[in-house]
Amino acid sequence: MIHEVFMPALSSTMTEGKIVSWVKAPGDKIEKGETVVVVESDKADMDVESFYEGYLATIIVDAGGTAPVGEAIALIAETEAEIEVAKQKAASASAPAAATPAPAAAPEPVAAVVEGAIASSNGSSGRLVVSPRARKLAKELKVDLTTLKGSGPHGRIVAEDVEAAVGKVSAPAAAPAPVAAPAPVVAPAPVVAPAPVAAAPKPAPAPAVPAAPGQVVPLTTLQNAVVRNMVASLEVPTFHVGYTITTDNLDKLYKQIKSKGVTMTALLAKAVAMTLKKHPLLYAAYTDQGIQYNSGINVAVAVAMDDGGLITPVLQAADQMDIYTLSRTWKDLVDRARSKQLQPAEYSTGTFTLSNLGMFGVDRFDAILPPGQGAILAIGASRPQVVATADGLFGVRTQMQVNLTADHRIIYGAHAAAFLQDLAKLIETDAQSLTL
Repeated sequence: MIHEVFMPALSSTMTEGKIVSWVKAPGDKIEKGETVVVVESDKADMDVESFYEGYLATIIVDAGGTAPVGEAIALIAETEAEIEVAKQKAASASAPAAATPAPAAAPEPVAAVVEGAIASSNGSSGRLVVSPRARKLAKELKVDLTTLKGSGPHGRIVAEDVEAAVGKVSAPAAAPAPVAAPAPVVAPAPVVAPAPVAAAPKPAPAPAVPAAPGQVVPLTTLQNAVVRNMVASLEVPTFHVGYTITTDNLDKLYKQIKSKGVTMTALLAKAVAMTLKKHPLLYAAYTDQGIQYNSGINVAVAVAMDDGGLITPVLQAADQMDIYTLSRTWKDLVDRARSKQLQPAEYSTGTFTLSNLGMFGVDRFDAILPPGQGAILAIGASRPQVVATADGLFGVRTQMQVNLTADHRIIYGAHAAAFLQDLAKLIETDAQSLTL
């Protein structure tokens, strides 16, 4: 029997996917549950597993090509005798990209049994979980992956673990094998520095810049997803409400705890999450049936990607995390977002969004409402301002401008104003409560 491998829907907004690389080449044996292809969705690169056992008979969409969700991208034959039949089937179907053995170089970069795109986030099935880049690096540097302990999400072995292991082995030539596990923690980096430069396929940002004046550069998958979301948002009746918040106490708190890894973005996300607890309508959403009140305060924060586009990693239940856990979680989310390793639930489940351009010195701006949410807060930079004090004198206070964009179908001006007043009160008079 011949089975089709379809372009999977890796997120609710995904309409097409791009083939990053084929883990298997035509003719390779495939086990059920084994990774066959790496697909770039609208937000991340995901490893896709086979539902069938057999042989990869032919590749319909080569690496670098795109296909709509649900379209066949390869054929799997259950027996070797059916491979030729599958090739003929692909040829007769006039596939968009003729089945050629060109991707035979694909197994070189990646040949790992990795977690699937739909694997559960806590699933430790006993399989070796390896990122494609780590597998390629391990192959080049002759590192035994079974001796490594993964530092990536859910124990995934990432390139840095391989690099650290090489540094450990290169320093003491006769290092005993049992010591390999602590290597990722103590490994010296000097010996490994050149390796990632050669192996890392990071010249991806280059296409985002036109090579010559007048050149048209196609949008990336991520940029196309942003376009679709923004166009959809324009159909929603929104309004904007601005507020000036004095940040002296928040700045003082930040100076006290930033040495512990706390960022200003984390502090603002925590302040917003605590304020949202009093205003459930602000993290609700409009539906055709009525107002959908969400059970979780999941704060999404906009992050610009190096190679173009925008992604919003989500701090799940941000109101329930202490500021230190929240900061560590945020750093991990940003790191994995920029390496396209986020799971769909980590960027598509926000119930309220922050956009902080203040870190770039922007005074004020209006943000566009994300689809499926009721509000987004645009945060400007904190700047010293001369203000009139309560005793009738003048003083200098550090202030920032925030602007709320809200869905007017469910949120009215009074709701927005009440939320901003409570947010200002928390930041101005009770900033220390953010550490509780």
